Amino acid sequence: MIIRSKAPLRIGLAGGGTDVSPYSDLHGGAILNATINLFARATIEPLDNGIILEAKDQGQTIELESTSELELNGQLDLLKGVYNRVVQQFTKEPLSFRLTTYVDAPPGSGLGSSSTLVVAILGAFAEWLKLPLGEYDIAHLAYEIERQDLNLAGGRQDQYAATFGGVNFMEFYKDDKVIVNPLRIRRKIIQELENNLVLFYTGTSRESAKIIEQQTANVKSGTDTAIEAMHQVKASAVKMKEALLKGELDKLGEILDQSWNFKKQMASGISNPRIEEIYQTAIQAGATGGKISGAGGGGFVFFYCPMNSRFDVIRAMEKIDVRYEHFEFTQTGLYSYSFSQPAG
Repeated sequence: MIIRSKAPLRIGLAGGGTDVSPYSDLHGGAILNATINLFARATIEPLDNGIILEAKDQGQTIELESTSELELNGQLDLLKGVYNRVVQQFTKEPLSFRLTTYVDAPPGSGLGSSSTLVVAILGAFAEWLKLPLGEYDIAHLAYEIERQDLNLAGGRQDQYAATFGGVNFMEFYKDDKVIVNPLRIRRKIIQELENNLVLFYTGTSRESAKIIEQQTANVKSGTDTAIEAMHQVKASAVKMKEALLKGELDKLGEILDQSWNFKKQMASGISNPRIEEIYQTAIQAGATGGKISGAGGGGFVFFYCPMNSRFDVIRAMEKIDVRYEHFEFTQTGLYSYSFSQPAG
């Protein structure tokens, strides 16, 4: 038998960072995001003995004995973390299998690749073991594995985006309460948004944990500038949701531009001279606004390019060695299935 699973990466359109505690606990967070046709993929092949973990995109393979808990030592810890939790919470006994993973974007890309991978792996285990997990269950479990079991700093949006898929307005509150509101946006609006949002890879990944840790510290210490900036970033998610539902796409560039300027006040390291060069180059070429996707510091960046300005922006980016990345929005989230291998 072979079990396969895939989950989509996401673009954080607005509100990013307000899903991180303690801000979301104290003030409530709001995020607008949309999944795209870049994926994290996981395949499980049951074995008679042993465990083989293989991350194809990273060129890493490790072979281990079947035990109830795999040592977390920096080698494929995301894969080990999911296995450890599945055994601890569900099977209560070791499993033997080969787990193969691949992610279409590099770590630190700002597209939620790590969390999406955890969701994909969980989906594969849930399919194999017939675990009674709904969408909210999988997303919350993925969050706990990353934030509690593996001690990785971050928010909550990525796990829910990967699990649910589509365009979602998400609300985050204390006690791990999350509400996912799927948006019913007219198809032509989605098509026009897809045409006008242009995605680029800056060529550098970043360590999001440090940015998130400083952002968290600013909230805990009551830093007025950072907290007010987060209030404004949250408000931008509401504004963008309304603009999309009403089909007022001409407002998106302005909302993105305002949100980006506030986001930079949430913590140092979100922007840098290279990112500012990229941003100004896009604006001068015809974009009306944009932002880093994710915590900041590098990874992917996108811009709203009205009319046919996308072509001028792409050309301008090529001149400063920034790579254009084609994408399309997806309407579905985590998908898992299994099938029998043919004999012989």
